[in-house]
Amino acid sequence: MAQSQVPVIDLGPWRSGGPDDRARTAARVDEALRAAGFLLVTGHGVDPALPARIREAARGLFRLPAPVKAPYAVAVGGRGWLGPGAEANSYAEGTASPPDLKESWSWAAEEPTGVPDVDAEWFRPNTWPAQVPALRPLVTEYLSLMRALSDELLELLATALGLDEDHFTRHTSHPTWGFNLNWYPGTEVVGRPLPGQFRIGAHTDFGTVTILDRQQGAGGLQIHTDADGWQDAPYDPAALTVNIGDLMARWTGDRWRAGRHRVLPPPADAPAEELISLVYFYECDPHTRVESLPAPVGRVVHDPVDSHAYLREKLRAISVTEGTTTSG
Repeated sequence: MAQSQVPVIDLGPWRSGGPDDRARTAARVDEALRAAGFLLVTGHGVDPALPARIREAARGLFRLPAPVKAPYAVAVGGRGWLGPGAEANSYAEGTASPPDLKESWSWAAEEPTGVPDVDAEWFRPNTWPAQVPALRPLVTEYLSLMRALSDELLELLATALGLDEDHFTRHTSHPTWGFNLNWYPGTEVVGRPLPGQFRIGAHTDFGTVTILDRQQGAGGLQIHTDADGWQDAPYDPAALTVNIGDLMARWTGDRWRAGRHRVLPPPADAPAEELISLVYFYECDPHTRVESLPAPVGRVVHDPVDSHAYLREKLRAISVTEGTTTSG
């Protein structure tokens, strides 16, 4: 994959540079999101020691015996343990596949809005594993950083479109978000992959921006573009990987593409490879009306959608227990 399609964007000039520096950064972002829907971002200010400590604690969590994790089991969109076979992300595209080869622990927004039906669906309390108490302070710190970085990225995206800087963040005064620790163990845990089975099947994310702290691996992230098809995602140990989701693509009238991606199964030549990803999915305020930007910014006029009706439909689609049947 051409590096220019997924460039490394240093946020330093955006944060502290003059108008020309900020304009150049915004132009590179616009170009990249048109091509692939992905960026690598440096200068983000996240100390790499923090995700390293989270991974260390997460390994202890995921390696607990299944009966210890079972009381925390939830359905997709819940707060807790998503065990083996819970998700099949390819169904978000309407493509049948065996379940994804991963486990996750999921957190989501929990600060109530005061609107009972909204809070009951989108702002429920999180669950913390009692067996791994170190996770709570680490994840809490990381989530605060991700919320601030997401809003900063949305301001950069608005500027890249020639809009007021708050065009998107005016809809994130009380947003929903999700955070997954994704554990991709080796074949000694998940078995040999079935035909068409991935650690995560091909899909686009559903919200506005996703921020990913990932590890490099042979069974890692791949990105799809029209120019190159499926290619291994470029990796920079100092960078966070950022992609836009369906809501943002719709908002831009498909000027930008939602970043289509998948995570390869455990590789045959390294079957014991283990990876842990930290994935922060940012959305917007519940029931935001998402309307396509008109030409010349937008390319396609989509019907307006209720952001969270759209999100709920997608979450239901990828849930093996609710929306799918699996083969093999």
